[in-house]
Amino acid sequence: MMDVAIVGATGYTGAELLRLLARHDDVDVCYITSRREAGKHVFKVHPHLKGVDKYKELYFVGDVDKVDADIVFTATPHGVSMSVVPKFLERGVRVIDLSGDYRFEDLSLYEKYYNIKHVGLPDVKIAYGLPELNRENIKKAQLVANPGCFPTGAILAIAPLVKEGLIEERVIFDSKTGVSGAGVNPTETTHFPNVNENITPYKITKHRHAPEIEKELNKIGRVKVSFTPHLAPITRGILTTAHAFLTEDISDNDIIDIYNEFYGREFFVRIFSDDIPRLTYVRGTNFCDIGGFEVDCHGRVVVVSCIDNLVKGASGQAIQNMNIMCGFREEEGLLDIGLNP
Repeated sequence: MMDVAIVGATGYTGAELLRLLARHDDVDVCYITSRREAGKHVFKVHPHLKGVDKYKELYFVGDVDKVDADIVFTATPHGVSMSVVPKFLERGVRVIDLSGDYRFEDLSLYEKYYNIKHVGLPDVKIAYGLPELNRENIKKAQLVANPGCFPTGAILAIAPLVKEGLIEERVIFDSKTGVSGAGVNPTETTHFPNVNENITPYKITKHRHAPEIEKELNKIGRVKVSFTPHLAPITRGILTTAHAFLTEDISDNDIIDIYNEFYGREFFVRIFSDDIPRLTYVRGTNFCDIGGFEVDCHGRVVVVSCIDNLVKGASGQAIQNMNIMCGFREEEGLLDIGLNP
């Protein structure tokens, strides 16, 4: 049995880690931290977990230095993780970080898009935690940088065509996201009357996830990424539409064959060859559904992906990474089925 800790367990990602780990047979959650909620029982902060026997003795602690575990999830804000993670690494603890602090090898990109001064990368093996493309590096990593939610859906949507060199350099991603992606604290942008019955583009050309998508895709091919997100009146989910232009004349069925071959052994990627994925299919799950696969008369190929931003886009993928790091069955704790409708 592996001892696990969650640093920063009051937000949506922390809550999702607790929900999913409740059914994980190979781990015990021994510590959860929050300065604001220190001393409170987990059920007081996350009432939806009430009755989970695994957590009946679990209380929040405020001092991160007291945390002792085999694996630590840091579900802390951008800029905070880099002050916490090195302390665990120095003690030989393996860490999965859900912030953006360790997603960039080029720290100048991080500082440009996050507007935060980086303290530097630790001298350990760091892996970008997208299992379908980076499983072997994740197995050996001391620190895993969990991908952003938008990059997860976007990269998986187009990676097979990039790998095969079948598209021109420019790729456009258009994503619709649920409000939970903005975090637990409400803002003017996420206030219900401003979101309901509305779809709003934001950070139209300057979203911090665009360079993350581009630099990861450039590890398998050559692309220039344009990305625009939209806030939609839903709680969970990201639907991404990828647009690219083919470099040769191939059919819809040829593209479907390429995707089936590329993801044929991936449990958490489901290929929809005759349907368009829906957010309700993946809500609450760690699946990434990919479909669409249509080519128009101008050689434009369109691919659609759907993920739950809090699961495959955050906490579920973090647990998938933990399973890989620890040699557990990759699906352990992650076998939820989508809530449709």
